[in-house]
Amino acid sequence: MITLTRVNGQAVMLNADLIETIEENGHTVITLTTGNAVVVCERMPEIEARIVAFRRKIYGPRETGA
Repeated sequence: MITLTRVNGQAVMLNADLIETIEENGHTVITLTTGNAVVVCERMPEIEARIVAFRRKIYGPRETGA
């Protein structure tokens, strides 16, 4: 789960695995696989960074090499 901020200033936690699309049109609109949409203040690069950090926390860093 990642924590984001709704446009009214309220914090909201989203299940990152349910995110289907993220669009910016003034605000950032996140559409979930459930069909629900959440409008947040954070921009796409920040949301992406939070998703990556969350997944690294859960699954560990990606290992490279043979």
